[in-house]
Order: sequence, then C-alpha cells, then structure tokens
Amino acid sequence: MSSACLFALFLLIAFSFIAQAVVPNSETFEFFNKGEFGDYVAEYDSNYRVTSISSSPFQLCFYNTTPGAYTLALRMGTVRSESLSRWVWEANRGSPVGENATFSLGTDGNLVLANANGRIAWQSRTANKGVVGFKLLPNGKMVLYDSKGNFLWQSFDSPTDTLLVGQSLRVGGPNKLVSRVSEKENEDGPYSLLLEPKRFAMYYKNNITPAPMLYFDSEDYLSIGRSTLKSLKFDCDPETEEAYAYVLKLDYPNGGARYISRPKYNSTLTYLRLGIDGTLKAYTFYDKADYSAWEVTFTLFSRETGDECQLPERCGKFGLCEESQCVACPLPNGLMGWSKNCEPPKITSCEAREMKFYKLEGVDHFITKYTKGNGPMSEDQCSNKCTTDCKCMGYFYHQTESRCWIAYDLKTLTKVENSTHLGYIKAPIV
Repeated sequence: MSSACLFALFLLIAFSFIAQAVVPNSETFEFFNKGEFGDYVAEYDSNYRVTSISSSPFQLCFYNTTPGAYTLALRMGTVRSESLSRWVWEANRGSPVGENATFSLGTDGNLVLANANGRIAWQSRTANKGVVGFKLLPNGKMVLYDSKGNFLWQSFDSPTDTLLVGQSLRVGGPNKLVSRVSEKENEDGPYSLLLEPKRFAMYYKNNITPAPMLYFDSEDYLSIGRSTLKSLKFDCDPETEEAYAYVLKLDYPNGGARYISRPKYNSTLTYLRLGIDGTLKAYTFYDKADYSAWEVTFTLFSRETGDECQLPERCGKFGLCEESQCVACPLPNGLMGWSKNCEPPKITSCEAREMKFYKLEGVDHFITKYTKGNGPMSEDQCSNKCTTDCKCMGYFYHQTESRCWIAYDLKTLTKVENSTHLGYIKAPIV
C-alpha cells in the first residue's frame, strides 16, 4: 500500500475515532437560571445565582446588574471571608439572557448558553470535536478536554476585561481586554488593551473619533529591544527562601520579563483588570489577611507619579489635569474652576468665519505622548487642518519639533512645564 493510501487510512481512522468520542452522560450537565439570589455582596452591586461548578475561590454564576439581563460569569472570592466577590470572566457580555436560561454541556461536547426560548447567546463551538469532559481548574481556567487530556477549548483564550495568573494575550489573536462601559451596563466600553509586535497598546474609542486613540504604549515600559512579541503572559514567580511573596510579572517569549509587583501575600490568586475608566490594576486575593481580602498590588497609572493625567477621562468631558488632579476648566474666557459639568465649547457651524481658536500654553493632549502627529508643518498649516475638518475640536502643536495633532475629542488635557507645547481649542464666535 502506498504512503498516500496509508496516510488517507490514518486520517479516516482518526476522524472516525473523534466522531465517535462523546461526553459520557455522567459528565453532561444543564443549569437553569432560576431560584433565589445569593446572600453575599458581589461586584457592581449585582444579584447572582450560583451553579455547582466551583473550585475555591472560583464559582460559575448567573449575575445581573439590571433586572432580567443575566451574564454567565466566573466569580472570584469566598463566602467565608464575606468579601466583595469579583467577576473575572464572562461568556456573553452584551448579549444577556433572561430568566430560566440554561447553561449546558451535551453529549456532543458543545457548551451552550441559551435563553428559555432556545435562542443561543453564547457557545464554545466544540460540537463533535472529541470533547469528553469539562473542568474548572484551580487557577480559574475552564476547559473542555479530549480523551488524551488535550484542551479543545479554554476560557483563558477569550478574556473580557481581566487576565488571571497564567493567562496570556497573543499578537494577532482574538483575545484582547475591553473595558466594561459602566457598573450598571454590561456592554463593551471605550477602552481596549491589545498586544502588538513590539508592545501592548491601550486605546480609547468613542463615536466621534475616526479611529481608536492611543493613550498608552508599553514599548519603553517592557524594554524588549529588537525582539518581536508573540505573546504576553500575566504570571508570578514561586515563593523562595529569599522572597516570601510571589512576584507578579509580565512574561514574553524571548525569556525576558517585566516585574510589576511583589505582594505581601501569595499572588497566584491575582487578576489584572482593564478598568471602566481605562486604568490597569492588579488585585490580589488573600482572605486570611482581613475582612476585605483584596489588595491593589499594581497600578499602571499612578497618582503618586502624576500618571493619572494620561487617562482620557480623568477629568471628564473637559478639564486640565496636573499631578493627577483636575485643576481647571480651560474655557475661552480663561481657566475656570473645574467641575464634573465642565464641557468644551459647542460648535454649531462648519463655517470658518463662524469659529475661532483660543490658545493654551504648556498643555498636552493624551494622544501627543505616544503618537508622532503630523509634520513638520507650520502652526498655520496645523490650524487649517482643523479649520477645514468639521469633526476637529482643537489641535495641539509642539513648536520645537513643528509637530501637529488634530483632536476629535478633547477630554483630559495635561499641564506641562514646556511652554512651547500649545493647545488651540475651537470655539464659536459670539
């Protein structure tokens, strides 16, 4: 028999084996979203119903923040500590299910979350692929596995806004972090974090801007040199005689690492969260310490160093930020006291004769720190670019480098010592 025939026979046998592999009845399950809510507090002031899928301190639940709209999610925390439980993985953000929805694993090996009427809200897409069982592992990873123990699906491949220890982001992969829009609304928010060949990058997106705006670039922060990233893993080093606490780090494939924190406690139970406000923080769980059980063990945008000014919405819709504090509302008639009601001038016309620009000295926009802008060009050229663009709300200009940035959204401006960093805000002529 030729080698080609032998190979074809092998494929036929392998396919036949996979097709015949089914989940034993004893391993199948179906959970219904009904009954009483849990008694203990959970993140976002949510109501929840637990399933029997658990591996302390993790438990799979249905939860809601608005009546009748439920998310299937993994909860992290313990009842014993009575601390605030956190939602660290979600199946169906933006596609909620209702009362009597089901979460099931059938003999075909497909995980399915469906409404009571049968409409599917989420599924693992693993039907007839050789799945024989499901597990929730001690690190919070949920897996479907085959008869050899290989993972055919794992929750770590589809994060929402959170990474658990051991979880990775990949270049070009579908997995990225996307913030939640608000505590009450469980939909994708404006912030995202994704891995690119030389960095992890953080973006802000709204309905005004033509493309997401970069507000953090890790190229210098990671110091990977000429290496090209393939993945970035949130991990921790084991405890040693020299180090009581486990060390949190960001790992990349070339063997390098960025050590980001050394918590007082065992940091294997830590998650890294892209927050509703665009922050990036790590929270370590240690319920033997005190009532709260949680400690913030890493912050990328630190108040102590003034980095919070880099967050696009640190000062709401419009404000001047200095040393992490919102210090003024930069209006046409001068710097006024900042409040949450501060807004940029409203532009009602695209006609150049009906608008003006007012000047701010020693300011930067969050896009100027990590992007090169346009140029070299003159200030007049930069002004013309904004004047002729109806969506432009202002422009920023660095006189020394003759660089120009067009801003379609203003949000937070940062006060800087360099007086050659200029901002020009579009305003109506009244």
